[in-house]
Amino acid sequence: MAETVDVIILGAGAAGMMAAIEAARRGRRVLVLDHAKAPGEKIRISGGGRCNFTNLGTTAANFLSANPHFAKSALARYTPRDFLAMVETHRIAWHEKTLGQLFCDESAKDIIRMLLSEMRAAGAELRLETAIQTVEKDLSGFRIESSAGTMHSETLIVATGGKSIPKMGATGLAYRIAESFGLELVETRPGLVPLTLADPLKEALAPLAGVGVPVRAKAGKARFEEAMLFTHRGLSGPAILQISSYWREGEAIEIAFTPQSDLAALLKSARKTQGRQVLRTVLGDFLPKRLANHLAGTSPLGERPLADLSDKAIEGFASDLSAWPIRPAGSEGYRTAEVTLGGVDTRALDSRTMMARAVPGLFFIGECVDVTGWLGGYNFQWAWSSGFSAGQAA
Repeated sequence: MAETVDVIILGAGAAGMMAAIEAARRGRRVLVLDHAKAPGEKIRISGGGRCNFTNLGTTAANFLSANPHFAKSALARYTPRDFLAMVETHRIAWHEKTLGQLFCDESAKDIIRMLLSEMRAAGAELRLETAIQTVEKDLSGFRIESSAGTMHSETLIVATGGKSIPKMGATGLAYRIAESFGLELVETRPGLVPLTLADPLKEALAPLAGVGVPVRAKAGKARFEEAMLFTHRGLSGPAILQISSYWREGEAIEIAFTPQSDLAALLKSARKTQGRQVLRTVLGDFLPKRLANHLAGTSPLGERPLADLSDKAIEGFASDLSAWPIRPAGSEGYRTAEVTLGGVDTRALDSRTMMARAVPGLFFIGECVDVTGWLGGYNFQWAWSSGFSAGQAA
């Protein structure tokens, strides 16, 4: 005999646990299944172990999707302030970093403990180390064959995430389930991921590994002003992770150094008092010295005294550093990607409930849906919001 409940949720991550809380609060009998040994593993490792659990400035504009309006309904139904209220109810100390990003003062495990506590209080059951084998629909709901036996539910919420960080258990199961029910997928690819370089460029920039610098990174119409880090394999840091979601293979990105300053004006001013010094040396006053040496070393002006340089020459050099082109060879892939771009096509889902229009009772939430946030707490907010919306309806 199949074990029978009202709602089965596949995936005990951020979205799945939030959905479980809301569905169980409505009096539904809820069972959450996950193949992992512990719930919320991506929560645990996020934000350097302190979990950037939301962003106070979250809007639909902070997400990539084939339908940029899709996220609006869920984000309005459950806001960053709503999640923060739960955090404060559990007396979890938090702080705001730049740009509205909220982090735990102590540990990301506080968020996991909070969600588990809310699940228990609502009556939701969690079952770990349970592998899903098949998912089928019948006249009364959904039949799940698992390593723990056969289970049946009236409704099914799929919250198994995307393909990012496979060592944390990512499998792409949600996509296979969606396809098995005839739902379309938007092409998936790694997002919020370091970019790699190929020789000879990789070799030329190798001496800069470990150098960090504030930049404005641009790909197409997208631009982000944050820190960039040179690595042994290529480029990383928040600015690069952000722009990676907009970059496509074969394209170049543009880097603007000293984005908050007028470099030409700084160099002209320095010419009055440091005219005897060569451009390379003076540039080191405004950029990390290793980076200044490299950038000046690729210019015929680099070893010339500032006093010998005309306004036009200085402006031309500064202009080059405000639109420094670099063509990545690729990315580090799903191994280190924080998110998966693409996923279940939002045209197949009701934006208010996250239910598949053509398959009543089947819901998709969180990362597996074609809604991908910027770096900075947005993806967790999508998990809370989409999980809440599905939990209210399933």
